[in-house]
Amino acid sequence: MTAPPREPVDLHFENALASMSRRTDREHPAEPRPADLLRIFDAQLGSRLLDFQARIMRAAGEGYYTIGSSGHEGNAYVADALRPTDPAFLHYRSGGFYLARAQQVDGIDGTEDVLLSLAASVDDPISGGRHKVFGREELAIIPATSTIASHLPRAVGAAFAIERAKKLGVESAWPRDAIAVCSFGDASANHSTAVGAINSACNMAFQGLNVPLLFLCEDNGIGISVKTPNGWIAASYADRPGLKYFFADSADPVQMWTVAREAADYVRRKRKPAFLHVSCVRYMAHAGSDAELSYRSRAEIEADYARDPLLATAQVLIDSGEQTPEELTERVAEARAGIAQIADTVVSRPKLTSALEVMAPLAPRHPRVVREWAISAADPESRTSVFEGKLPEVEGKLTLSASINRALADGLAQYDGMLVFGEDVGRKGGVYGVTQRLQKRFGVARVYDSLLDEQSILGLALGCAVSGLLPVPEIQYLAYLHNAIDQLRGEAATQQFFSEGRYTNGMVVRIAGLAYQKGFGGHFHNDNSLAALRDIPGLVLAVPSRGDDAAAMMRTALAAARVDGTVTAYVEPIALYHERDLFEPGDEGLLSDYLAPGDWDRGHVEIGRARSYAPNDFPEEALTIVTFGNGVPMSRRVAQRLVDEGHGVRVLDLRWLAPLPVDDLVAAAELTGRVLIADETRASGGVSEAVTTALIDAGFDGKIARVTSKDSFVPLADAANLVLLSEDAIEDAARKMLDQIGTARASQS
Repeated sequence: MTAPPREPVDLHFENALASMSRRTDREHPAEPRPADLLRIFDAQLGSRLLDFQARIMRAAGEGYYTIGSSGHEGNAYVADALRPTDPAFLHYRSGGFYLARAQQVDGIDGTEDVLLSLAASVDDPISGGRHKVFGREELAIIPATSTIASHLPRAVGAAFAIERAKKLGVESAWPRDAIAVCSFGDASANHSTAVGAINSACNMAFQGLNVPLLFLCEDNGIGISVKTPNGWIAASYADRPGLKYFFADSADPVQMWTVAREAADYVRRKRKPAFLHVSCVRYMAHAGSDAELSYRSRAEIEADYARDPLLATAQVLIDSGEQTPEELTERVAEARAGIAQIADTVVSRPKLTSALEVMAPLAPRHPRVVREWAISAADPESRTSVFEGKLPEVEGKLTLSASINRALADGLAQYDGMLVFGEDVGRKGGVYGVTQRLQKRFGVARVYDSLLDEQSILGLALGCAVSGLLPVPEIQYLAYLHNAIDQLRGEAATQQFFSEGRYTNGMVVRIAGLAYQKGFGGHFHNDNSLAALRDIPGLVLAVPSRGDDAAAMMRTALAAARVDGTVTAYVEPIALYHERDLFEPGDEGLLSDYLAPGDWDRGHVEIGRARSYAPNDFPEEALTIVTFGNGVPMSRRVAQRLVDEGHGVRVLDLRWLAPLPVDDLVAAAELTGRVLIADETRASGGVSEAVTTALIDAGFDGKIARVTSKDSFVPLADAANLVLLSEDAIEDAARKMLDQIGTARASQS
């Protein structure tokens, strides 16, 4: 295939370099030294040539990504000012940064890394051919795939974690004096995720908390085709409380060298956030498929050539006398040939060839090891101290809320790096009292209130998790999750996938949710939709319905986070928090004992295992009700009434909605041959759709029916009962299925 024509910016660079001359009227500064400049020039040059090579590979059908870094190569100066142990969360135009950091670690060829990624080869050292990302464990570069700055909240969390680990006296993934850095564009700076992250860092700094984070805003003045108003970034961020502002022009190498070091030094010494605003340009449009001439004039595009950061570095090198134009021209030719040679080899390197290969790092499961951690507790003396002399196993029967509280306390006692945080979880102890006394017992460094911003809460958790801590953030209501769910979908779920498990973010996200709150309504506090969580690859979705299960499932989720980097969404049915009675007033059928650590083994709940409730005497004419959450007590009451009438009715509590307990589900279904799914989520996109599909996929050929809530938001007051799954609806559907059995038998006789 014929190679594409040379890019205009490439031809301009080559001609401009050849025509340069030494400017003897300018005194070369003491810093940067020529050797330093030459090192940075090589990183910048490699990044520029990789962009050209990406388009050559794409034209030949051998490369799969053309969003480049051309014009942004000033970020190489920032990398050079940092250490290769400083965690970095990079924008997709950070080629210069990546290559400059790779120079800092022996044995790493950053150019080959990028080419392998462009070719989607399994030998790509970070994603294994799953995506073109900048990342490598040896370089402390955590891969980020977002175009909308969704990695910024995680970067805030990582900076926070560096300091919090020191405060707790636990190990972090980063050195004690490390700082975090995140890069993003001027257009991304307008996204709510970026605004929230920067605000979060400023808020913490304003309170006196240490947040060693360098925000690197690379301002090229345009987002795809939409211009950023001149001066907007400076006006927005130059005078923010708690945020030190620095500015540098990437077309001024001396300024870039000096200011990048000043900014990095400020963050490292002060342990405070800083905003480094770098003016730059964007060459070759947004990506290879972007027709830039449709929204920018040729004159406008060519005017930017005068601000080429690569030519600017070359000019200072020539002025210093270190290099001549001819020497640099030869250096460019050698680098170009070297990249082309590597490209010729990487395109033939192996690719992913099966779904199993693709999905291997998505959700690793080591149930035996998880079990070992889940049944382990802090030493008896520590537990006695934590629970102030009254251990939960001797308290008597507990509610769902109290059981979760005790399990969190046991977790905090066992895992030194575990943190519990969210809105109102600290001094107040949670809106529903689930985190009561945890702050008093473990201190404000481990149990604390966050900003009222779900994106920042989840981002903080992600940054702590990738740093080696064990975060347990709370989302106060399920409906509040939806404005921040990309932190789970686009950040948490992708981390192991795009790093082949080299980076994980194991955590347990507690979410107070579902409906049926009496006297307290509206869809913000009664959200019965779990669809957005159920389709996130690798995410575990837990919904306990009783205290002993809740405690065991919490221990399992914490252990899975610790062992496998599992992200668990732990949805707590609000309406069941404080309920005590099941069948009749005073029976305390919804209370349960909290097991002593010696019994945790027999009470262990493995991910993907259901719980069955069945009468001892089981007639032939029988039915299985499959349910979860609030549906469990409703279905159990229905089942008991039908059992009292002589029917055989089993109830299966799924407990885990992702992954579904398919083996237990199919086994329970085959025992009766008839399944009624009682699903409190909506008819469309609800859990019953997945349960039905799982049964059919498994070859179940019995009868299946379902009852669900309506496709509606939840209204106030008693109107909620008009759209939510009801106990009467479950009973009517169950009787209908049982009547069909009787009718069928009568016709056969």
